Amino acid sequence: MPTLTLYSRSYCHLCDDMLAALSALRTELAFELIVVDIDSEAGAALLDRFDELVPVLLGSDIAAPPLCHYFFDRAAVQAYLLAARA
Repeated sequence: MPTLTLYSRSYCHLCDDMLAALSALRTELAFELIVVDIDSEAGAALLDRFDELVPVLLGSDIAAPPLCHYFFDRAAVQAYLLAARA
């Protein structure tokens, strides 16, 4: 099953919007979603990398460019998920 990681923060309305869009997409395509709050202790190491970019959505390769940030790119995420299944 493909995995997506959403880097976000708790007070970010764009993060809430992207999470809602991902939840809706899960009714069509199965994937695992990991949500990391970059302001938490677990995400603190990512603060320098993603501070001004959240929300940031990555596929399973954290070194690859983000699938999207700020706004949900449904076409890019669907293409990634479909390719990951092949």
